Amino acid sequence: MGPIVLATSLHRALETGESGPVLRRHFTADAVTFERPNLIKPHGARSSLDEMIANSEKGAGLLASQKYDVHSALVSGSTAILRLTWTGVLRNGKQLVAHIAQFVDTRDGLISAIETFDCYEPF
Repeated sequence: MGPIVLATSLHRALETGESGPVLRRHFTADAVTFERPNLIKPHGARSSLDEMIANSEKGAGLLASQKYDVHSALVSGSTAILRLTWTGVLRNGKQLVAHIAQFVDTRDGLISAIETFDCYEPF
């Protein structure tokens, strides 16, 4: 699978409610995520695969649903570069919206790193 297909496959899995260990199938064992500073994480964050899996379970507990709308996608070598909008609906009905630039590195048919720039609309 190409980088864009791998990235959007992960997005679709998250939209259908996948979380926890089942998500490992999308990633290399040494995968990492870099979240650049944003309203939710003002100092940004670096997460290992184990931390990503744990965070996905926390997120599933907070979200009633989430949707990724990809507006454009390009490939540079083994990296997918996506411009997208994420909409999350909290269990209390409130909605969060983030406009995102995401760089998804791939290796051997799996995601090896994600760097994301999340610009949240005011809460």
